Amino acid sequence: MLAILLVTFPFFALVFCGYIAARRALLPASAIPGLNTFVLYFALPCMLYRFGSSTPIAQLLDGTLVAVYLLCGLLMVGLTIAVTRRGRIGWNDAAFGALVASFPNTGFMGVPLLVALLGAQAAGPAIVTIVVDLVVTSSLCIALSRLDSADVHGAEVAAAKALRGVALNPMPWAIVLGALASSLEFTLPAPLQQTLGLLADAASPVALFTIGAVLARSQMSSQARTPLADYLSVALIKLVVHPALLLMLGLGAMALGLPLDRFALTVVVLVAALPSASNVALLAERFGADNGRIARIILLSTVLAFFSFSAAVALMT
Repeated sequence: MLAILLVTFPFFALVFCGYIAARRALLPASAIPGLNTFVLYFALPCMLYRFGSSTPIAQLLDGTLVAVYLLCGLLMVGLTIAVTRRGRIGWNDAAFGALVASFPNTGFMGVPLLVALLGAQAAGPAIVTIVVDLVVTSSLCIALSRLDSADVHGAEVAAAKALRGVALNPMPWAIVLGALASSLEFTLPAPLQQTLGLLADAASPVALFTIGAVLARSQMSSQARTPLADYLSVALIKLVVHPALLLMLGLGAMALGLPLDRFALTVVVLVAALPSASNVALLAERFGADNGRIARIILLSTVLAFFSFSAAVALMT
């Protein structure tokens, strides 16, 4: 366990550094969007392309893994909405609560952390989960968030906007280009490869620092007090129920004789054990949900994950 904590500590410590920098105004709030832009449009796509291009194409096209992870995501969305949609929590807040419970912080935190723990071969299954969460889970929850208006067309329009957002997001395209390079055994010219490598190496530390800054900004900008019961249950669903459910579905698929690699299952279960994705707070703000509640779920899941994720690694490896 100590060996695991020695690996995970620097990742969570960088998140804490970003949080403190924003809370103490050492990092101006106006600088946070610039950090987000650098990570999202430059560093992280380069990291994903590098991992995708060096991963065997069969790992990126694992149909059983996609099916198991997708089914788990859909069940998580349904379960979280069923548990939380009551009283003052309508479809909008319940849908984004479901998204924050089912969308791990795989891109900013998970890929570099899992590679550090399990080796470069962990990148392939983790990348598969990013595509599912960006394309399906996010679009579904955004569509559900529009049901408060009792307008089916509103949900359809929201889903279409979400898919357009995916099309403009560089991460899926970086994964696709990396997979294409892997299948064609294509290698960039040396100067471009070195440039890509420099940006990819910057992705992990800057992304983790940015997570902390975004969490601090979201917390400081929230004016309303959120009852503990409104966000503690969702954080626990994310950190406990999500990985446990995925493990059960994966073992069930293997028992049925479906071709699911045990190592790949270990990786995606640990992906599910990650804290909630920080970008959900930005989506909640854009669609008028209770951003304070979402920020508290993300913050609490990130703090608790230092212990729960390390425990999950110890159990799965």
